[in-house]
Amino acid sequence: MTDITAAAPKYLPRVTIDGAPAKVAGAAFVVGFLAIAWLVDLRQAALFLVGGGLGMALYHGSFGFTGGWRRFVVEARGRAIRAQMLMIAVTTVAMIPLLSAGSLGGQPLVGALAPVGVSVLVGAVMFGLGMQLGGGCGSGTLFTVGGGSARMLVTLAFFVIGAVIGTAHLPWWLELPSRPAISLGQTFGVATAVLMTLAGLGLVALVSALVERRVHGDIEREPAPKRPGWMWLVHGPWPLVGAGLVLAILNIATLLLAGHPWSVTFGFGLWGAKIAQGIGIPVETWAFWNWPGPQKALNSSVLEDITSVMDFGIILGAALAASLAGSFAPKAKLPIGSLMAAIIGGLLMGYGARLSFGCNIGALFSGIASGSVHGWVWFAAAFGGSLAGVWLRPAFGLDGFRK
Repeated sequence: MTDITAAAPKYLPRVTIDGAPAKVAGAAFVVGFLAIAWLVDLRQAALFLVGGGLGMALYHGSFGFTGGWRRFVVEARGRAIRAQMLMIAVTTVAMIPLLSAGSLGGQPLVGALAPVGVSVLVGAVMFGLGMQLGGGCGSGTLFTVGGGSARMLVTLAFFVIGAVIGTAHLPWWLELPSRPAISLGQTFGVATAVLMTLAGLGLVALVSALVERRVHGDIEREPAPKRPGWMWLVHGPWPLVGAGLVLAILNIATLLLAGHPWSVTFGFGLWGAKIAQGIGIPVETWAFWNWPGPQKALNSSVLEDITSVMDFGIILGAALAASLAGSFAPKAKLPIGSLMAAIIGGLLMGYGARLSFGCNIGALFSGIASGSVHGWVWFAAAFGGSLAGVWLRPAFGLDGFRK
């Protein structure tokens, strides 16, 4: 997700809706839903709406891994990290048993499982570094683009380019030392896998709380709603815990509808590959795009790709949320240092996500909630890369360790 400090929307007690953007986003939702239902099917259209809900929750909660991790490193405040761990924990309790069942109502269910090896380690470090320079991660890039950020539009463009380059190189990386995918549910059983995962998440949350209390003498609490009554539900901002719980519920809904958990970055590589084809680059000859899943996606409409449709929904959902909050404000000013950081960060995230089988959503959130060991490896490696990214940010005129 993205920078919960720099990208946080500004709210006022009095609601001033940005009418024109809200109407455009609302109309796009209706048209998109009807078009996808007509051209593909109702299930795909429902996933488009789930994406919209994710975008609204991400924006209203300003729910981010990038800024949350940086705030913990720089300020020793771990409120965002604890909200992330709770989100994954709630999803885990539902997802591991569902995946163990294998199907529900005739819908096969598969988890976000991936091998553990050099590819994951290197890719996750690159992603962690890139998200601090780029100012967001997979879902965070999408929701801040929806909110009108020109800088994140640059990050997204180079995220797409990096993802395409990653598809060209991934077969080589997979030849390096690696272990097969390890599922805690299959290895230890459902109950033990859930308990192990909850214990790991609880330990991370506990460490963040202990560090925060040692440095500040207290634990930062969720701020009270800034709008009266229930207005904050529509106009925001949402508490981090509340936004995290909504994201957990919608990830479970994604599993039930799509047959797999929420993911983000495959869509970026697909968009880039289709653009590359359009300008004469023969990506269809690359090994990655001849694997069954990618090949089918490349030869079909993007509206038939679940990840792409949900990504579109996230952008529109964030745009609608920003409009309802009265904070949809496209910003074109982009200093050269910030621009370079966005370019480098986007490339690193795109390439790293492809090597490590996902981003903070597909690998960390959905991976850990699926009981996949690679999700934990990704978490540790990406956090290490994030530390390096925080240290490098001041070189591009961005806030970091050095003010």
